[in-house]
Amino acid sequence: MERPAWAPTGIDISVPSVSRIYDYYLGGSHNFEVDREAARKAMEFIPGLPKVMQANRAFMRRAVRFALDEGITQFLDIGSGIPTFGNVHEVAQNSVPDARVVYVDHDPVAVAHSRAVLEGNDRAGVVAADLRKPQDVLSSPEVARLLDLDRPVALLLVAVLHFVEDSDDPRAAVAALRDALAPGSLLILTHAAYEGIPLSEDRAGGAVGVYRNIRNPLVMRTSEEIATFFDGFEMVAPGLVQMPMWRPESSPEQEDPYAFAGFAGVGRIA
Repeated sequence: MERPAWAPTGIDISVPSVSRIYDYYLGGSHNFEVDREAARKAMEFIPGLPKVMQANRAFMRRAVRFALDEGITQFLDIGSGIPTFGNVHEVAQNSVPDARVVYVDHDPVAVAHSRAVLEGNDRAGVVAADLRKPQDVLSSPEVARLLDLDRPVALLLVAVLHFVEDSDDPRAAVAALRDALAPGSLLILTHAAYEGIPLSEDRAGGAVGVYRNIRNPLVMRTSEEIATFFDGFEMVAPGLVQMPMWRPESSPEQEDPYAFAGFAGVGRIA
């Protein structure tokens, strides 16, 4: 397999990556054939996966604008993935040029392309780190340079927690991040679930099996289980809801049925 010129040296281009698969779903070009093959296999079971990812991104943009309306101009986006149109820094800095954004991902391609996109933007940066090690994020030079943790921060965990198994204690990671943030900070979160997918659980489970086979298990939690990530936060109305239902800008009835395959919510530290 020929290595594309944009691929960072040292990465194995024969192993699929969830960040690059996500990029493929969104119509991006920074993915390898092995990623596209895995995505196509998953779409054999859930053909609407691109619609799910688009709903994730649409919610993220609405939530960022909500944070700005609340006076929050600092953003920490963990599991940010490969930069695409309408990323957090674009949405935030379009409204508030002084807004500051730190992206965090452990995928080398995502980190490399984030750095390329952010070149010359001294109010945004990227950290190579893993959500499962929150202290590595919090102690990073980019967080120290860009974010004042004594003031409110919007913490984004969009489409990432469902890739953290319970054995890795994702709730402890979220709690550690929460405890490092100032009162008034927000948690912006989405999570995959069987609830809302317009297919049987057995059929949708085939796509979950694809992720398990590429050693990136996809953990489908119930809405009740997802709600526990907001322990220590006060939920912002309308609470934890299916993604198109969170402060929609157009009628949810017009949305593709697959857009409802996942939950979204925003919580505030009192």
